Parts: sequence; C-alpha cells; structure tokens
Amino acid sequence: MGENHRLEESRARKAHWKRWGPYLSERAWGTVREDYSGAGDAWSYFPHEHARSRAYRWNEDGLAGVCDRHQLICFALALWNGKDRILKERLFGVSGPEGNHGEDVKELYYYLDSTPTHSFMRYLYKYPQAAYPYEELVEMGHRRGKHETEHELLDTGVFDEDRYFDVEVTYAKGGPEDLLVRIEVVNRGPARAPVDILPTLWFRNTWSWSRGAKRPILESRGDGRIAVTHPRYGARWLRFTGALEVLFTENETNTRRLFGAESATPHVKDAFHDYVVGGLKEAVSPLGSGTKAAVRFHFDLEPGERRVVQLRLTDREVGDGVGEDFDEVFRSRRAEADAFYAHLTPEGTTEDGARVLRQALSGLLWSKQHYHYVVEHWLDGDPAQPKPPGERRAGRNTSWRHLYNDDVISMPDKWEYPWYAAWDLAFHCIPLALVDADFAKEQLVLMLREWYMHPSGQLPAYEWALGDVNPPVHAWAALRVYRIDKKRRGRGDRVFLERVFQKLMLNFTWWVNRKDREGRNVFQGGFLGLDNIGVFDRSAPLPTGGYLEQSDGTSWMGMYCLNMLAISMELATENEAYEDVASKFWEHFVYVAHAMNTLGLWDEDDGFYYDVLRRPDGGRVPMKVRSMVGLIPLFAVETIDAEALERLTGMKRRMDWFLDNRPELVKNAADMRRVGDHGRRLMSIVGEARLAKVLRVMLDEAEFLSPWGVRSLSRRHRAEPFRMNVHGREYRVDYEPGESQTGIFGGNSNWRGPVWMPVNYLLIESLQKFHHYLGPTYRVEFPTGSGKFLSLDEVARELSHRLVHIFLRDAAGRRPVNGGIDKLDHDPHFRDLVSFYEYFHGEDGRGLGASHQTGWTALVAKLLQQSGE
Repeated sequence: MGENHRLEESRARKAHWKRWGPYLSERAWGTVREDYSGAGDAWSYFPHEHARSRAYRWNEDGLAGVCDRHQLICFALALWNGKDRILKERLFGVSGPEGNHGEDVKELYYYLDSTPTHSFMRYLYKYPQAAYPYEELVEMGHRRGKHETEHELLDTGVFDEDRYFDVEVTYAKGGPEDLLVRIEVVNRGPARAPVDILPTLWFRNTWSWSRGAKRPILESRGDGRIAVTHPRYGARWLRFTGALEVLFTENETNTRRLFGAESATPHVKDAFHDYVVGGLKEAVSPLGSGTKAAVRFHFDLEPGERRVVQLRLTDREVGDGVGEDFDEVFRSRRAEADAFYAHLTPEGTTEDGARVLRQALSGLLWSKQHYHYVVEHWLDGDPAQPKPPGERRAGRNTSWRHLYNDDVISMPDKWEYPWYAAWDLAFHCIPLALVDADFAKEQLVLMLREWYMHPSGQLPAYEWALGDVNPPVHAWAALRVYRIDKKRRGRGDRVFLERVFQKLMLNFTWWVNRKDREGRNVFQGGFLGLDNIGVFDRSAPLPTGGYLEQSDGTSWMGMYCLNMLAISMELATENEAYEDVASKFWEHFVYVAHAMNTLGLWDEDDGFYYDVLRRPDGGRVPMKVRSMVGLIPLFAVETIDAEALERLTGMKRRMDWFLDNRPELVKNAADMRRVGDHGRRLMSIVGEARLAKVLRVMLDEAEFLSPWGVRSLSRRHRAEPFRMNVHGREYRVDYEPGESQTGIFGGNSNWRGPVWMPVNYLLIESLQKFHHYLGPTYRVEFPTGSGKFLSLDEVARELSHRLVHIFLRDAAGRRPVNGGIDKLDHDPHFRDLVSFYEYFHGEDGRGLGASHQTGWTALVAKLLQQSGE
C-alpha cells in the first residue's frame, strides 16, 4: 500500500489510519491540569511519587506508549529489573524546584522511527540493571548550584560496564484498528540479569469525575486474549503468546496509601507494583477483569542474549496467537517506512545526515499527544469530587473559561513539555509539512478555533499561563506550510489559507489594541517567549516603574504585517476583495517600520536595535543589551514580484498614492519603487544601509557568530556585562553560553548566549529574502574582520551548515550535541542515536535545556532537506 497511500486514505476519510498513535504522554504528573491546589503549585500537589498510585483526571502517561486519539484506551510498557523499588512505568525526572537548572528528565530513551500515520514506529529505552537512582538524582539536583552542570543518569554509574538492557518497542499497523507490537530486550551487560516485561493495557479513568458514567471493562479469555470492551469503540482484543501470567486491577486512586482514607475499590492503580515488587498476591484482582491489565513476561538473560515479546491489539480475528501474518506485516511496514524517508532525503545526503533527518522527524511525530483540558470544569471541579479551593477562581487561567481542548496536538516533547506552546507549534508545522501537510494545516487551524482562541482574539500560550504572550508567528507558519504543500501537490489549499487569514485578522486586532500602549506602533509584547533575555522579567511590573518599548515586540509586529500582506496578496489573485486588506497591511507595516527607525529603538552609533525603557516621568533610556532582540528586526522582510503587483491594480494604485504622498514614512520601509534582482520589490524594517551595520555585528565571532549558528546574546557581554542600578540593587546581563544562571522563568530556559534553532531558522530565511532582492553582487564580510566576502545566500548556507553540524559526526566521530561524552559518541550501542535538545551551547554546541525536545529543533530536518548534507 505504501505510506503516501495511507495518508491519502486518511485525508479522504476513507480509513482512519491516524486514530491510533503515540498520543500518550510520558509525564502527566506535575502538570497544571492535574493541580487542584489553592496555591497553584503543580509540582508539589501531584509529584512523581504519587503518579503510580493516583488516577489522573485529564490524561495518562506511560513508557513507549500509544492510545487512540481521545485517549480512552491506552497501551504502554512497564519493566522491572528485580532491584527497583517500583516498576518502571513512566519516565522520571527532577521537578522545577528539584533541579539546579529547573525541570529535567533523567532517562536515556530515543525515538528511532515513525511514519506520519504511525503505521511503523520504533522506540528505544535503556533500562539500568541496578536500582534506579531516584534519590541520588533529586539530592544532587538540590545540592548543585546554577553555576554547576546537571547531574545526569550517566553520572550515577548505573550504566558502568554496560550493565543495562536495551528495550526496543516497535509498532506496525495491519490496518487502521490493528496494532501489532514487538518488544525486544537485550542484555548489554557482562553478567546474567533478570528482567520482567509487563506490556500494560488500561482505560483512562473517565468514570470517577461525574455520577453515572459507564465503566469499560477488560476481561481475560484464558487463551492468550484479553477482551477489551469500551462504549465508544465496542469490542476488540489484546492477543499474546508465552506470558508468565496476566494481572488485573482497577485504574482507581490508592487513597489509603496517599491520604490514609479507604480506597473506592480493593484493587487500585498501583497494584502491579505491590504484586511484582512487593509480592502481595492480594493486590491484584482474582476476578480476571478490571480497567487495567498487564501481561507479564520474565526472562533471565545471559550477556548479549535477546528475547522478543509479541502482542496484537486488534478489532478482528487473526487466527492463533498473534496471527500468522505478524512477521510479514512488520517487514512490509519497515520497507514502506524506508521508502518513505528515502524519497524525502535529497540525493547526495550522507548516511549520517539521512539518519539525523529521519530521527528528527520521527521524534517530532512521536511527540504528538492527546491534550485534554476544559478550563471551566478544571476551575469549578467535578460533580463526583470535592470542590477545588476557592482561591483557584482568582488564580491561574481564570480568564480562559471558554477553553475546551480534547485533541491530538504537536507538542515540544513528551516529558518536560507535555502541553502545547503556541509559538513552538508554529515552528513544528514547517518540518511536519514535509511529511504530513494535512496534519500541519490542521494544527494551525486548531489554535484558531473558537474553543481555543480567546474571544478577544488572543491565542493561548501554554497551560502554565494561557494569557502569556508568544511571538505572533502563526501567519508566517501558515504561509510557509501553504507554500510547501503547494509545491508538493502542484496547487495551493486556498480554503486553508483563507480560513487561517480570517481568524488571524482577529488576533492581529488584539495585538494592535492591547500591545501598542500609545498608538505609536511601538509594541510592548511582554514575555514574548524569550524567557530571561532582558534585564528584567518582561512579564512582570518593572522595578523602575514605566514600561519597555520592545524592539522585538515591534519587529514581530512588522513581520506579522508582512506575513498578512503576503497572504492577502496570494488570496487576491483569485478574489480582488483581498486587495483592500492587503493595502491596509502594507500601510500598517510602513507605520511600524517608521516607528522602529525613528523613535529611539535604532542606535546609529552602535548600528543596532535596542529596547527602550520609558520611565514614569517620560524619560527614555536605551537598554543597550546586545541580544537577539536587536536581530529580530531582520525577520520583518518580504519581497514582492513586481509583475504580480502590477496585476493587483487596486492595491498598486493605493500603494503608489502612499509612496507619493507620505515619503517621510516610506523611506524607512526600504525603497519600494526600485525593482531589484529577480524582478522583486523589497519591504523591510532594516533598509540596505542599516542591514550592513546589523550584519557586521551579527557576523562577528566576538559578538553573535558561533561555530554552531547565531548566539542569542553577544559574546562581548562576557567581558562587558550590562549593568543597571535600581533603588540600590544591581540588575545585570552576562553572557551565559550554557545553562541559565538566573531564576527568571524557573531558570531552565536560557536566552543569554546559547544558540536557538527557531530564531536561527528565521534569520536564514530572512537572509535568503534579502538576497532575492539584492542579488549576488551584494556581499558582506563573513566572519566580520576576516577579509572574506560572501553573498547573503552564501551566508545563509554557512549558517545552515553550522546548525546542521551540531548533530552530524565530525572527523573524530563526535557529535557536538553530545557534549564530548565518549560513550554517546563512540559506543556502538549509542553512537547512531541522536538527541534533539531545546537549545545549544554557544561555544561548543552541546545540547541544553529540555533534552528530548524534538519540537522546533526538528527544523534541522528542513535544513538538511534543503542542503542535502
């Protein structure tokens, strides 16, 4: 059949190939949704220690798990090495208060493969044979300071002498409702070692929160089958062979263990821990039924020995055991996945480059998750449960009562970010469009639905603070996805583009009304997703009083104007009514560009853009921090085909009038009368003269240019920190190329020196646009001071090359992302495994922040696809 055929069947709704997928999170504890405290302290209210015993309200978690798209039926893996105090049922990590750099997962696991319909998926988990060092990891997180590195799982010694198991879980679909599971475990250590494999099937608890809800049931059939009956999906079976035993319990909270009160049922969520680890026979149900079941396999493995477990979750009869076609289905799906990625990989790409591209996209696809959050129900409580504390009604997310989320969403990762972030998701959609443009378009539209978007027009940021402000990149992502899809299909999805455009008109109006304090087209966006990049916490009241006029906030709005202009011009080719609104966005951009260049954000002497502090007395103080804030103006650039503009006669007439009658404004938006290279006209906040000055700073190795891309803060602040004294207290910004050394936003996300993939991607795209207008004769020194001059297209290629080589092996066989850890670089069981981090060290390229955030870092796949390295 082939993966592309399955995608077409899914697109036409002929077969629901995407109903089942890796939509199960790997952490549901410690999230806002499960927090019913008065203080809003999610980490303390529902810690990891509660996760095995406490039924979740909103979603489930598991190891290497899958579920249906509404997460009613869940399947995942549990393991026991004979030494752990609990089963390994879910991933572990330190919470925000426990880690010296905030929250961090402390596991070794890898997403090796996935097709977009999830018809073939592979996941590798490395399970220590020693007792898992839970206490040591927490203790070391407490003990180490922000200037020290983190204590990682490899540092504990549990992987010494290779005393661990490789556990590879592979899924293949025999049909939309036919999921085959193969679990292979290998002893990598030097001695015989025991391991229990417990594939686990359960229902998300949907019956404990409201009275009268119907309870589904799992029942043993005694012949290698568990009958699965759910009101929504009817009957199906989990089939298996060679099991030691089958265990049953209920997915209900163990209130006796947690709270000292009588549990609702005698058999509770953590029964398998008590049975397998504690030997308590009465912990599991003797009835052979329940809402949670585990099929137990036990192996004593010699060094290098491997064993395989096979299961099948299906709605059809398949013969004896797991079916005679089991192996053939796996062979076919693997071959189809190979063909799918071979077609996607450019000719000439190295074997290692192809591996990085495939694992980047696979990690992105594995990070889809079912996300369920109904704010009104969360605030008010459930009919069958105690009322939440009254303080919650004046706390987090109270102004988002309309929000009703129950969807599969692309998320940054499945542990540290088991929730969506609006601007992250926009970047995800670019590489997603390479493999599944329909899903990418669905995701962009979803965030604009009335049950997501605030009635005011604001997009939800993320569950910790839905009202925070992320950069407005949704229009950019929609246009890029439209163009990628159009190039592949030969025609553009104009219905999608029009639908997005009309909803974004509401969001654009929200920005103009809420973030332009004095109506001067200088925007105060606040946080804008850049965490600790500023001198002060930009989402909180300033210690100086007054407010910040933000170079990045204003630039993002300039970019937003141009994105909306480009969309409206595309739509105007078939509907001239869009010419009117295109003219409006052109005019709005001109005002923003004029404000950026005349109201104090541009510093002519430094050749750079800065934020400006507006004091309560009206005084203006430039905040001369050389950061990504001053490079974001480069994003506000667009070129227009001169002939296409001539065909839009109404827009052309209004633009000419503006050029003739408002020359003092237009001069700061580049020369719109000049037709440049390739017959293009240019619109940009940064004109040609200022472009040279900004690039001189950006491409200076003593400032922004790193061997691994463009840093988020200039290196000059290592020797010259920015300092500001307010009421006797010093505020400062230092160059910090690695982990954050401040506590702003929890201290686990650093914009003071590392390399971040999304903004680097936008810089590359901006340079390409400038090149498209200025042509090959416009050249800049690269690096600054080297005497070597490149066209802007060549500069973009060089930056792309540096970003890609964070992940590729160098001549010594090392991947910079691994941070020089010999085992990761050279061990034959590690060296082909690639991790995709949140951001990267500005000096050595090692991965930092969230350690499995394939989200926007999957943009490396797009760079590889463009460059073929």
